[in-house]
Amino acid sequence: AQVSEAKGGIQEWKEEEKEKEKEEEAAERTPMGEEVPNSPRTLLSLRGKARMGIPMEVKLELHPLQNRWALWFFKNDRSRAWQDNLHLVTKVDSVEDFWALYSHIQLASKLSSGCDYALFKDGIEPMWEDSRNKRGGRWLVSLAKQQRHIELDRLWLETLLCLIGESFEEHSREVCGAVVNIRTKGDKIAVWTREAENQAGVLHIGRVYKERLGLSPKTIIGYQAHADTATKSNSLAKNKFVV
Repeated sequence: AQVSEAKGGIQEWKEEEKEKEKEEEAAERTPMGEEVPNSPRTLLSLRGKARMGIPMEVKLELHPLQNRWALWFFKNDRSRAWQDNLHLVTKVDSVEDFWALYSHIQLASKLSSGCDYALFKDGIEPMWEDSRNKRGGRWLVSLAKQQRHIELDRLWLETLLCLIGESFEEHSREVCGAVVNIRTKGDKIAVWTREAENQAGVLHIGRVYKERLGLSPKTIIGYQAHADTATKSNSLAKNKFVV
């Protein structure tokens, strides 16, 4: 019941995935050996194919992602411990699986206040305490309340495409994941990186991310170290870098 809001048709999709896995086990898979396209146009062009379903004879043409990614869902319930409110939804490792997942879950703008989506590299949990996050920080985009129904879904999708498309070149290895927070006072989107002291990598990620979101040059986004936000409220945490 806790994750029903995020799931939509996710159960159906998971059952389809299980059937697909069984079929794939019976066939030899030819390694593609191709790199993940980081062009959003390429990723978007595969969206329609995923929606229509992939015929059996095309299964060997899946476009593998460079990393496997895990989607997490958080629904705030103050009667439970924070970690008990965090749920792993599923994992994806191909472009087609990503679009199949995206088309089956609710849009971020439709979630209740207090809910989060998080997409992180497999093996990294979306919390400061994870060993691969604790020395890092986040590029934070804060949205006004009225932006939820105008821009939130576009910005979140672009963020996801930046992640799965490895859009930050060699600095993509610094990326841990991204989170969207749905809040009454204003929603937030953040890209998490693993090492706050890696100035060159952090700044490169911030500049590319800002450009990909299509933000105005006058719009300033800040990077906060988790060590600072863990000890202060988000509004008091100082920006380590800005772009």
